[in-house]
Amino acid sequence: MIKQGNIVDILNKRIYKGEIHVENGKIVNILEKEHNIENYIIPGFVDAHIHIESSMLVPSEFARLAVLHGTVATVSDPHEIANVLGKAGVEFMIENGKKVPFKFNFGAPSCVPATSFESAGAIIDSDDIKELLAKPEIKYLAEMMNYPGVLFDDAEVMKKIAWAKHFNKPVDGHAPGLRGDDISTYIAAGISTDHECFTYDEALEKLQKGMKVIIREGSAAKNFEALIPLLDEHYNEMMFCSDDKHPDDLVVGHINDLCARAVAKGNDVFKVLQSACINPVKHYNLAVGQLQLNDVADFVVLEDLKNFNVLETYINGICVASHGNSHIESVPFEILNNFNTSKKEVADFQVQATKNQIRVIEALDGELVTNELILDNLIQDGNLVSNTKEDILKMTVVNRYNNDSPAMAFIKNFGLKEGAIASSVGHDSHNIIAVGVSDEAICKAVNLLIENKGGICAVSNASQKVVSLPVAGIMSAKTGWEIGKDYAELDKLAKAMGSTLCAPYMTLSFMALLVIPSLKLSDKGLFNGTTFEFTSLEV
Repeated sequence: MIKQGNIVDILNKRIYKGEIHVENGKIVNILEKEHNIENYIIPGFVDAHIHIESSMLVPSEFARLAVLHGTVATVSDPHEIANVLGKAGVEFMIENGKKVPFKFNFGAPSCVPATSFESAGAIIDSDDIKELLAKPEIKYLAEMMNYPGVLFDDAEVMKKIAWAKHFNKPVDGHAPGLRGDDISTYIAAGISTDHECFTYDEALEKLQKGMKVIIREGSAAKNFEALIPLLDEHYNEMMFCSDDKHPDDLVVGHINDLCARAVAKGNDVFKVLQSACINPVKHYNLAVGQLQLNDVADFVVLEDLKNFNVLETYINGICVASHGNSHIESVPFEILNNFNTSKKEVADFQVQATKNQIRVIEALDGELVTNELILDNLIQDGNLVSNTKEDILKMTVVNRYNNDSPAMAFIKNFGLKEGAIASSVGHDSHNIIAVGVSDEAICKAVNLLIENKGGICAVSNASQKVVSLPVAGIMSAKTGWEIGKDYAELDKLAKAMGSTLCAPYMTLSFMALLVIPSLKLSDKGLFNGTTFEFTSLEV
């Protein structure tokens, strides 16, 4: 195969007319040659940190969509499915990913469960980490969310990091807001990246101390605007990632969109592409071509270097997407799950009032961090209830692995005026999480997910809609286009019910993520993510 175009040589910062010769999946020759073709050929895009499960798609279906946007590889942390199914879940992701021509690079999940303050479906200890890191398909130790364990030299945490060093594989970080001596200690333990920076100053400090910073722009957490000013000076130490990307967003675009936005802000195109295409390959030692002689033929044909519209995507010399059509076929796979709770009663969600004020989680649109508010409660018949007038809604997390009593809290900024929404995508243990205007609506939404053994749903005054997620209760058995359409309809219904959030279901899914400050809810109770301890609902 011979492919002509304007060849973008990122490593040597050159663009020239030429042609690429490919044989047996490798680039065997690159010639400078005049022609009339105006498109551009670049190395493929790499998402430097993503949880495939958050697309609600199995890897093979994720790949079918991602290649449309020029993505040829991902650095993928499978800790979502690992929290449900343990090592068997990780192995499912690896084997399913192998069935399609796409370069999934999985990590060994370092924090399963994420904390000891919640109920997960499995445990991955340091012995399991050793076993996983020994696999050639496992490229790194995935995000070390237990930063207190690192700071306080927890034996099990340090064993996991030691095994990564033994196998000469990098360790990913997760340290939102960590600064000063604490971040120095964290980095000194051998942790090399962070995708959780949400301010310029935080990211700059981490860069100056030798960490690589990954600019995240997902469906809920959006840090691009805050961090992109750092790219011009620190492009050798930065990468792009989605972290969590819902299917309707993946239909529209991926890393190519971030490149377009970065260039539109005046960033040098070579620096942008260095971050998007080269740095992840070097940092994680990926078998992904960089458009050099004798490289594997992983490259993308673009219409221009402004909008980054993808015309063709090649992986190992195979055209996997062209002109908006994916050439990757769907593949069969086994459906695994772990869902063992029974339906609930309305009374299970009642909370008796004993005081006049409550702690309220303040959800922040586009952020994973939350605030803690102390607000007046609303009492009816002696029970704490949702206050739709003040947008203080009742929230629950229900253990999906055992029949335990629901944990209850209150949350602000969801904006619902009727009904309830619920999801069994609840990072990181993936228990059922719901928010609503009444105990009855919350109960109905929770039971809808229990009936389906996983999914996301909305229950309004007039109707109800559920998107079933039968694979581990977090992924669909459908194609990306189908689940993208279903999810978009559900998102629209939640907003019609009053939600003002950009991505209400994605935001909801992070309200049980205890390792992100400041106030969250696990199936065991209200949790202060700053002090790392449970706290009371009433004040």
